[in-house]
Amino acid sequence: MAAPEPAPRRGREREREDESEDESDILEESPCGRWQKRREQVNQGNMPGIQSTFLAMDTEEGVEVVWNELHFGDRKAFAAHEEKIQTMFEQLALVDHPNIVKLHKYWLDASEARARVIFITEYVSSGSLKQFLKKTKKNHKAMNARAWKRWCTQILSALSFLHACSPPIIHGNLTSDTIFIQHNGLIKIGSVWYRIFSNALPDDLRSPIRAEREELRNLHFFPPEYGEVNDGTAVDIFSFGMCALEMAVLEIQANGDTRVTEEAIARARHSLSDPNMREFILSCLARDPACRPSAHNLLFHRVLFEVHSLKLLAAHCFIQHQYLMPENVVEEKTKAMDLHAVLAEMPQPHGPPMQWRYSEVSFLELDKFLEDVRNGIYPLMNFAAARPLGLPRVLAPPPEEAQKAKTPTPEPFDSETRKVVQMQCNLERSEDKARWHLTLLLVLEDRLHRQLTYDLLPTDSAQDLAAELVHYGFLNEDDRTKLAAFLETTFLKYRGTQA
Repeated sequence: MAAPEPAPRRGREREREDESEDESDILEESPCGRWQKRREQVNQGNMPGIQSTFLAMDTEEGVEVVWNELHFGDRKAFAAHEEKIQTMFEQLALVDHPNIVKLHKYWLDASEARARVIFITEYVSSGSLKQFLKKTKKNHKAMNARAWKRWCTQILSALSFLHACSPPIIHGNLTSDTIFIQHNGLIKIGSVWYRIFSNALPDDLRSPIRAEREELRNLHFFPPEYGEVNDGTAVDIFSFGMCALEMAVLEIQANGDTRVTEEAIARARHSLSDPNMREFILSCLARDPACRPSAHNLLFHRVLFEVHSLKLLAAHCFIQHQYLMPENVVEEKTKAMDLHAVLAEMPQPHGPPMQWRYSEVSFLELDKFLEDVRNGIYPLMNFAAARPLGLPRVLAPPPEEAQKAKTPTPEPFDSETRKVVQMQCNLERSEDKARWHLTLLLVLEDRLHRQLTYDLLPTDSAQDLAAELVHYGFLNEDDRTKLAAFLETTFLKYRGTQA
């Protein structure tokens, strides 16, 4: 017969259960009811100016997110600049990159008791890069060179995206505390909003942003010119170089809680055994910002550059055109495939040809690889890419304009920020054969299925329909050209058949 459990232990377990229940209590809801703020606070890296970050629940998707609050003491000044704040956050919501923490939603709360901005961001549950490096060092493990290259490539992919905006978006707060890592090796950069927000706000609203200076232990991430009026994207390159060095050596020793010394940085640099890695990091840490390479050029450095495999190129092509295919296309193709059929054959001068059959392909591994490519773990960076959409209203000061008489304008619709991953379209003749009935199914990246129906007029064009869907908030602006081409193909197919 088992001995009874000691009372103190049972008491401790009850206390832990009570604490867990307290943390899951819902403290507040978003105006739309979708986001629910919990009591549990999270440390999502070094976010200057954020007074509190809570774990929250997205009730539509059933996933955890981060509830961020930015408080303002001067309610009158806040009210005077509400429109400017809204404009900045609307533009920040457009920053969409697989290696950047996503801003999902924001709203302003200007009640009598307080003035604050609340914004919901993606939750990266595996913690910051600094935490991961500390755990790795504690387990007496060295950094894997391949993992180091993959992480550097993902960080540079995000920086290249930000710096290619017009005008360039400067992160300005890149440290191993603001870089996060997922369990699958996916890197996410957080705190992208900080520099934009702190620079664009008027002086009377900057105090909550400027109140918290960088911690002493992180000052070595910032270059000598940091904070000057003319500092530019080279600021982020210096910070990235220090992150790359820390990733390579796992930790740059600080003197207690004070800042990391130049001697400690020099020791870390000299400990690198790979000369290419050392030269790569030193080029980023150049004292003169004009001598530092761009993020895009660093991707072509010999320590990172590699010719992409045909498998990776094909995967990216597949992801880009996935909207033309069923969601479970790999599974469907596998069912209809003869696994004993020859996939590829290579003739040999002496003897039978070397053959690969479909049965030798692991379709589960293929599915996982496609998911990793979709999530941004293997960015395609060795080609000239289209520049991302400019965000001119975020950073660029507005030009002086003459005061114009305001005329009433209709209330704008919420713009759709989610991308389409799959499209299906069907056209049917009406009973009187006078018009066509269009049914359009859009599957968004969060797996939301949006079905739309419309009776086509003879004057309707594919371009006009796509533009109208963007206007009314049913479609992301980035998908407009893609949908227009898809509709045009569908119109030709159906109308041509029954002409």
